[in-house]
Amino acid sequence: MKLLNNIFEAFGDVTVLFGRTIYAILRGRFSLSNVSAQMVHIGVDSIGVAVVTAAFVGMVFSVQIAYEFVKFGAGNVVGGVMGIAVARELAPSLTAIVIAARVGAAIAAELGTMSVTEQIDALHAMGSDAIKHLVVPRFLACTFMLPVLVIFADLVGFVGGYAVAVYVVGINPYGFLESASSLLTTADILGGIIKAFFFGMIIATVACYRGLQTRGGARGVGISTTSSVVTSLLSIIVVNYFLSLILFQR
Repeated sequence: MKLLNNIFEAFGDVTVLFGRTIYAILRGRFSLSNVSAQMVHIGVDSIGVAVVTAAFVGMVFSVQIAYEFVKFGAGNVVGGVMGIAVARELAPSLTAIVIAARVGAAIAAELGTMSVTEQIDALHAMGSDAIKHLVVPRFLACTFMLPVLVIFADLVGFVGGYAVAVYVVGINPYGFLESASSLLTTADILGGIIKAFFFGMIIATVACYRGLQTRGGARGVGISTTSSVVTSLLSIIVVNYFLSLILFQR
C-alpha cells in the first residue's frame, strides 16, 4: 500500500511540474540563450551515440530477419519490413532509451547537485523562478531535439540494414529499395517522430523532477540519478505501447 501511495504521489508531483513548465512556456518565461545551450548539450552532443546505436541496431535487425525471410522465399519484402521497424519502433524507442541514460542522468545529477548545495534555495531567495531558469530550457531542448535525433537514427538505421541485407545476406538492392518504397509510408515516419516528442517530454520532466527533489548529499544525488533513468525507461516503454496503438492502428 505504501508503495502505491508513493507511486501516485510521485505521479501527481510530476504532473504538477509538467503543468507549471507548460504554463511558463506559454507565458514566454524562458531564456532563448539557455534553450540554445541545452539544445547543443542534449542534441548535438548526442548525435554520435545516437547514430552508432541506430547503425548497429539496424544491422542486427537486418541480420535477424533477412536470412529467415530468404529461407521462406520472402526476401523481396525485407526492405519494407526493415523500414517499417526502424521508423515505427527501433529508431524512436532506442534513441529515447539512449538519451534517457545519457541526458536524463546528467540533468538529474546536475539539478540534484544544485539542490543539495542549496543553489536552488538561493534562486528562490533572490526571487527567481527555478522552473523558468532550470526546467523550461531543458524541457524544450529535450522535446525538440529528440525528434531530430530520431530522424538521423531513421536514416542511419535504414542504411545499416541495407548494407547488411545487400552485401552480407545477398538481397537484391533494387528489390530491397522497391520493397521499402512500397511498404513504408509517410505516416510510419511521422508516427516515429511524434513518439519522439512525447519521449522527450517524459525524459526531461522526470529528470528535472528527480533532480529538484534530491536530498541527502552525494548519496542522494546518486539515488536521484538512478531513479531518473529507471523511471524514464519504464515510462517510455509503457507510453510507447499506447502511442503505437493510437498512431499505427489500421
